[in-house]
Amino acid sequence: MTAPPTPQPPVTVRTFAQRLSATPRGARLARHLALHQLDAWGVPHGSNASDAVAVIVAELAANAVTHGRVPGRDFELRLDLAAGRIGVEVTDTLAERRPPAPGAVHMPDPLGDGGRGLALVAALADRWEVRDRPPGKTVRAEVDLPGGGP
Repeated sequence: MTAPPTPQPPVTVRTFAQRLSATPRGARLARHLALHQLDAWGVPHGSNASDAVAVIVAELAANAVTHGRVPGRDFELRLDLAAGRIGVEVTDTLAERRPPAPGAVHMPDPLGDGGRGLALVAALADRWEVRDRPPGKTVRAEVDLPGGGP
């Protein structure tokens, strides 16, 4: 006779998705929407996780607008909260400008005008990757929540 299986607690996955104009205004709005959504999910403004996600969203959205923009096409911000981590995805529609893979990001010239975005993402995210998503690409980053999250 076998013992009945141990019931597993349900896993709640919270998701948020929004398409935004591929403009500087759209990139700023992505950051504000992400912070608002995290707060609604119980990840308060000013927490380490909220601050890390704010920078990650700002950098990925700015990259989508600057390097992944196709005129007339939006970019997409997706957030998910599950199992003690926050997932951030930014999708643009230009496949030709693919960022370097994790581990291949080099520190920028300290006197240069740019090149710090992915270095910041690599420093703040616990994991990140670049995925092909025709007709473009998605950059996904994850931030672990201390103690398993809210």
